[in-house]
Amino acid sequence: MLHIYNTYSRQKEVFKPINPHQVRMYVCGMTVYDYCHLGHARVMVVFDMVQRWLRASNYEVNYVRNITDIDDKIIKRALENGESIRALTDRFIAAMHEDADALGIERPTHEPRATEYVEQMLEMIEQLESKGLAYQADNGDVNYAVRDFKNYGRLSGKSLNELRAGERVAVATEKRDPLDFVLWKSAKADEPADTKWQSKWGVGRPGWHIECSAMSKALLGEQFDIHGGGADLQFPHHENEIAQSEGALCGGEGCGCDEEYKSNGFVRYWMHNGFIRVDNEKMSKSLGNFFTIRDVLKQYDAEVVRFFILRAQYRSPLNYSTEHLNDAKSALTRLYTALKDFADVQPDVKIDWTTSYAAQFKAAMDDDFNTAVAVSVLFDLASEINKSADVALARELKTLAGVLGLLQRDSNEFLRATVGEGEVLDVAKIEVLIEQRKVAKVNKDFAQSDAIRAQLLEMGIVIEDKAGGVVDWRKA
Repeated sequence: MLHIYNTYSRQKEVFKPINPHQVRMYVCGMTVYDYCHLGHARVMVVFDMVQRWLRASNYEVNYVRNITDIDDKIIKRALENGESIRALTDRFIAAMHEDADALGIERPTHEPRATEYVEQMLEMIEQLESKGLAYQADNGDVNYAVRDFKNYGRLSGKSLNELRAGERVAVATEKRDPLDFVLWKSAKADEPADTKWQSKWGVGRPGWHIECSAMSKALLGEQFDIHGGGADLQFPHHENEIAQSEGALCGGEGCGCDEEYKSNGFVRYWMHNGFIRVDNEKMSKSLGNFFTIRDVLKQYDAEVVRFFILRAQYRSPLNYSTEHLNDAKSALTRLYTALKDFADVQPDVKIDWTTSYAAQFKAAMDDDFNTAVAVSVLFDLASEINKSADVALARELKTLAGVLGLLQRDSNEFLRATVGEGEVLDVAKIEVLIEQRKVAKVNKDFAQSDAIRAQLLEMGIVIEDKAGGVVDWRKA
């Protein structure tokens, strides 16, 4: 039975979807004005893993991951580049898909763009206004009246008074309270035409928070099962989503929502993945330790990066460093090496969860998607394969790993893969040196044999002598 750590309740809970056979899941996606970074990679890989496990557990999954394609940063970048908002966002959406595909991330069921749901956002803002939770300020912006939503702060565990005491910026004159946030931004005269929409409050564009409330409702309904995202979104973004979504449906006198909705809210389970740190420091451009996915893939195979992310439990902090990536590469190499003699083995279509290893793997995944323990089961399987050369165990390893999106390539494809545009293997030269070494060994010229092995190693090639004079090789 699957248990999920619910950020809202701060405890693990038995997973009971609204529909027993279907899971509806929403994950906050990218703001597309630049290339995706490692933090984005973790969100995408983690929730790809979640939806894969839900499907493996026989749920039908409706997975929505949005795209923010209108935002202050997008407008600023487009103006700097002298290009339209659409040209900029289309370009970085394509780049995001390239990065996601490289990491083995399956496309979500829906990938809505914010600009396609402005009508739904306006409708929700109007509902909030009718219930006294939204007001138009003197500058034309429409703001959310945070203090009028009684449950504000429940997700983050922050009280309104604590939030008010921690307010560091001067109170903006257009807001009744510094905690209030923008639902609709009044257009500025110098902003491009493609950033402006008509509304009853005048020409403008939606605030950031409202898009997720409107899109999740449009694609998943008024209440759904899982809402995910990075830990940095817990406050204020997800807190504001709760205020918007529940305020629009459940706020005010005589609201029409039922008791089940009042008890559980618009989301049943909130999930947040942990931060990525770089050499034990927060990743930031100012520290010079900010890495895009593309930067990393110039040095490491994409599957190594996916494995690096999945070998940690999703809620734990993840420390990125060259040492940890190299360790992940070595570990994944051990798993692929165990499958090296089973090139024709294909994963099972249906998994038998009663076997010892599969049962251990399932228990780990059902314990709040504990991939760290699930991966350890894969290593136990690999060790047994190395001892027994059992084809059934090799098939099981490939099948279970496939649930995590791992070990689905031919072993040699991984073991001999080059990384980055500048790295090219001279396969012909490698094979000539291996043949020369074989001759040296036959002639008992062991000094020459060792010298050739050392030369290959200097080229980044590791060789392994096997029975019958066969020599295998792989990238170091």
